[in-house]
Amino acid sequence: MYAQVIVDIAHSQVDKIFEYSCGDELKAGSRVKVPFGGRVIDGFVVGVSGTSAFPPERIKPVAYVYDEPPALGEECFSLMNELSSRYRVPKAVCLRLFIPSEMRAGRVHEVYKKLVRFVSDEIKLAKTAKKQFEFLQYLKDCGGDEFTACCQRFGRGAVNAVIEKGGAEVVKIKINRAPSGYNVGEEDKKVLTPAQEAALESIENSPQTVHLIHGVTGSGKTEIYLNVISRALERGKTAIFLVPEISLTPQMFSQLKRRFGDKAAILHSGLTAGERFDEWWRLKTGDAKIAIGARSAIFSPLENIGAIIIDEEHDGSYFSESAPRYSTVEVAEMRAKYNGCKLILGSATPSIEAYSSAVSGEYNLITLTERINGRPLPHITIADMRREVKRGNNSAFSQALREELADVLENGRQAIIFLNRRGYSHTVICQDCGNVLKCEHCDVSLAYHSEENCLKCHYCGAKYRMPRACPECGGIHLRYGGTGTQRVVSDLKAAFPGARILRMDVDTTSGKEGHYKILKQFADKQADILVGTQMIAKGHDFPSVTLVGILDADMSLHFSDYRAGERTFQLITQVSGRSGRAGEAGKVVLQTYSPENYILRYAVNYDYKGFFENEISLRRATKFPPFSLICRVMVTAADDDCALEALKGVYFGCEELRQRYPQEFIFLNKMHSPIKKIQGRVRYQVLMRLEGKKLLPDIYDLAVKFTTPKALVYVEENPVNLS
Repeated sequence: MYAQVIVDIAHSQVDKIFEYSCGDELKAGSRVKVPFGGRVIDGFVVGVSGTSAFPPERIKPVAYVYDEPPALGEECFSLMNELSSRYRVPKAVCLRLFIPSEMRAGRVHEVYKKLVRFVSDEIKLAKTAKKQFEFLQYLKDCGGDEFTACCQRFGRGAVNAVIEKGGAEVVKIKINRAPSGYNVGEEDKKVLTPAQEAALESIENSPQTVHLIHGVTGSGKTEIYLNVISRALERGKTAIFLVPEISLTPQMFSQLKRRFGDKAAILHSGLTAGERFDEWWRLKTGDAKIAIGARSAIFSPLENIGAIIIDEEHDGSYFSESAPRYSTVEVAEMRAKYNGCKLILGSATPSIEAYSSAVSGEYNLITLTERINGRPLPHITIADMRREVKRGNNSAFSQALREELADVLENGRQAIIFLNRRGYSHTVICQDCGNVLKCEHCDVSLAYHSEENCLKCHYCGAKYRMPRACPECGGIHLRYGGTGTQRVVSDLKAAFPGARILRMDVDTTSGKEGHYKILKQFADKQADILVGTQMIAKGHDFPSVTLVGILDADMSLHFSDYRAGERTFQLITQVSGRSGRAGEAGKVVLQTYSPENYILRYAVNYDYKGFFENEISLRRATKFPPFSLICRVMVTAADDDCALEALKGVYFGCEELRQRYPQEFIFLNKMHSPIKKIQGRVRYQVLMRLEGKKLLPDIYDLAVKFTTPKALVYVEENPVNLS
C-alpha cells in the first residue's frame, strides 16, 4: 500500500503530495512521521492507494503513525483545497488549522492512570505475608484503587506479589483533563417568548442557509441559539457555537453545560495543552457533540454538523491576522454548505455588510426589537466633557457620572466603567522638548503602567524602565498623556475609598482562567465596580449592574478608517447593553467631547436602522464596502531596501492589472503603512479599492511571487485594522 502525504512544511516549493509505502491499516486522515530531506518530519495522509507510478525501491516507508482513529476527516480535505486555492497558501498551512498546535510533533499525549482491581481471593499467600493479606482484603472490600495509592499504603512488593499470583489485575484508565472552574449549577429552563418562537420557526422553515438575528441587547438571542442546538442534537447532528472573546467563553460554556452536560466541549487558546488535546479528541470521537470557543473553534473536528452559530458576528476578532487570513463567517459558510446546515449570525449591532446582505434578501433577517419581559433599554445621558473642563473639572469623570456612581454604591448595586485603553497613560511626553517616548522596535508611543512602574509597547510587548529624564534633551519634566484603565482605577479609589474595584484588561487576564476569575468575582458581587476595555463590552449578563460609564466615547470616531463610525456605534450600544438587564432600569453616562456628532445621536436612541440607512448611503456615494472591496497588500521586512524592492514589484504588478482592467479599479496607490514599523520590521502597503473580487487571485499571486526569505508579502481583504 502507498500513502499520499502532505509534509508539514509551510513552503510553496514542497506544497505537493509525496508517496510513501505503508501497511494495510493506514487510513486517510492519519498523522504520520516520514523521512524527508535527510530528516524525519510530520505529515498528513490525504489518501491511500494500492498502486504507485514509481518503482517500489524508490519509495521510502512511513516512519511512524500517530493517531487511531485518524485525526482528519473528508471535510478537512475539502476545506483544505478551498482555503489553499482562495488564499494562496500551502495546503500544510490549511491542515494545521484543524489540529491543536500542541498535537503537532507529538508535544502532548493522552494521560492514563493505573488502577488495581480485585480478581480473586482464592490464591495462595504465605502465612507471614501480612501486607499481602491486608491488601487483598482491602481490594475485596472496595473493588479497586489507584496503583500508586495502593503501593503507598501496602508497599510496592505486596501489591506486585498479589498481582503476580492472580489476586488482582492492573488496568489503564484514560484521564480526561476537562477544563475546570466553570460554574455550571442547575439548568435554568426558560419559556420562550412569542418573538423567540417565531425566530426559531423562521430559522427552521426558511430556505436560506444564512440567518441574521438582529436583536437588541437582552432580547434573548442566547436562548434561541440553545434551542437551535437542541433541535440539531435531536436530529442526531452536531453544532458549533462561536463567541468573539475568550472572556465570553466561560459564561456561555456554563450555560451549555447546564443544558447539554458532557455533550459540550470547549476549545480556545486559554486552555492548557492537555485540556485542549482531550477536548479536541472528545469532539473527534463523538463523545462531545457541541464545540464552543473563539475563532479557531470553526475548525473543530465535528462531523455531520447541524448548526453553526456565530454570536456578535460584527466583531473584528473573527478575522484572522495570520496566514491564511480568513474570515470566520466565510469559512462557516463553506462548512454550512458542505454539511447542508444552518448558519446563524447574531448581533445587537450587525456589521454593515451583514445587514446589507440581510435587507437585500441574501440572508434571512430576524429582528428582535424588545428585551425579555419588556424591560426598557437603559437611558443614556450625554456628558459634554468640554463643559466639564470649563467648570474646572479635569478628572476622567464628569459630575453626572460621579453622582450616579455614588448612588449605585449607596444602594448596593454595581457599575461598569468602560475605557478602551489599558495601562495608566497611553503616552509619556517631555514638556521641555515635546519628545514622545517611543518603542525601539515599533513606530508607536509607549504606555506607562503604574503597577510595574515601567513603559510597555502594546504592539510587541517590549518593556522599558521609566526614565527619570528625557532621553532626547535630558529634561526632567515628563508628563503623562491620556488615561488608561489603571489610572481610572486609581482615580476611582481616590474618589470612592470604600468601593471594591476590579479591573479587566489584557494585563489582568493573562493567567489561566484569568477572565473567568474576574467575571465570577464580579458576578458574585465581590466588587462594586468593574473597569475594563472592550472585553467587558459584550455578551456579559450581570443582573445587579444598573450603571455603565463610557469614558472617551468618541475616541474611535477620529481614526482614519471608513469603519470608525460603525465601530463607535457598536461599542456604545454593546457596552450600554450591560446595564439594567434584570428588574431595575439601567442608566448609561456617555462622556464625549463631540456631543453633536450624529453617530452618538443614533447610539443614544438605539436607532440602528437610522444609523444603517445613513451609513449605507454614505458608502454607496463614496464606493466603500459593501459597494467595493478594499484590498491591502502588506510588505514587511527587517531591511528597508528589501521591503522597497518587494513593494515596487507588487505595485507595478497591480499597475499592470489596472492597465488591463481599468474598470475594476477605483483606487490604487503605494505608501508607508500608518504604523511604519512593528517588532523591528518596516511596513509598506499597496492600497486599492476594487469593484469586486475578479482580480483577487492575481493579486494573491503577486504576493506569493514577491515574498522572499527577507520580505514577507501578504494580502488583506477589507482589513479590520488599517493602521
